[in-house]
Amino acid sequence: MAGPCVVESEKVLRTVAEQLCAIQARLPVDFVFKSSYTKANRTSGSSFTGIGMEAALELLANIRSEYDLPIVSDIHAPEECSAAAGVCDILQIPAFLSRQTELLTAAANTGRAVHIKKGQFMAPEDMQYAREKVLRAGNERVLLCERGTFFGYGDLVVDFRSLIKMRHFGSPVVYDATHSVQRPAQRGISGGERQYIAPLARAAIAVGIDGLFLETHPHPEEALSDRDTQLPLGDLESLLEQVLHIREAAKENS
Repeated sequence: MAGPCVVESEKVLRTVAEQLCAIQARLPVDFVFKSSYTKANRTSGSSFTGIGMEAALELLANIRSEYDLPIVSDIHAPEECSAAAGVCDILQIPAFLSRQTELLTAAANTGRAVHIKKGQFMAPEDMQYAREKVLRAGNERVLLCERGTFFGYGDLVVDFRSLIKMRHFGSPVVYDATHSVQRPAQRGISGGERQYIAPLARAAIAVGIDGLFLETHPHPEEALSDRDTQLPLGDLESLLEQVLHIREAAKENS
């Protein structure tokens, strides 16, 4: 799963989509295009939240049809599910909302795959209950995602044991290498340490995962959301080449 944090403009979406398609033609990877149609969980009320749900979903629908890329985007309330499911192949439950029963059930009822981010405040063992809420609604298309755990008030740490624990539940596990390097609530916005994206992604692949989540932007320093933790688009292919080599080595020695 890869793409810009939030839908900022058609130009950014197309630039990223074109690069994903080019990489997909060269490497044995399958991309899901990620971008949030709105950002409801912002530290500051003055932060950019998006261009509007309807406009953003229209742009994502164009990316889906023109580039033949499936779409994943965050949902924040049950009443969003129907419109989002009309465009998105995967509905993503944000980490802060991972225990919201009504939201999980509404997402499950669309029939779309449901990608549940593990709350920063949750133990990996507790994700089985979030998963069960989707299964109870009759939807077995569940993915679980690790994105770091609160370490004090302003930092995150990744316990790679969680990848193994969550895989035991029987659903695919995705590692979010970009949100895992966030430093929450720094000066009214979430900061981060981009230099750790690649090493943590490599570590997750070595441990064993089913998918990788990377927010990427042509010019992260100009991004309107999560600028400190988006991977420069030009670095994406090199990182994927590295993790593919690690995955093959891990298979040979398993």
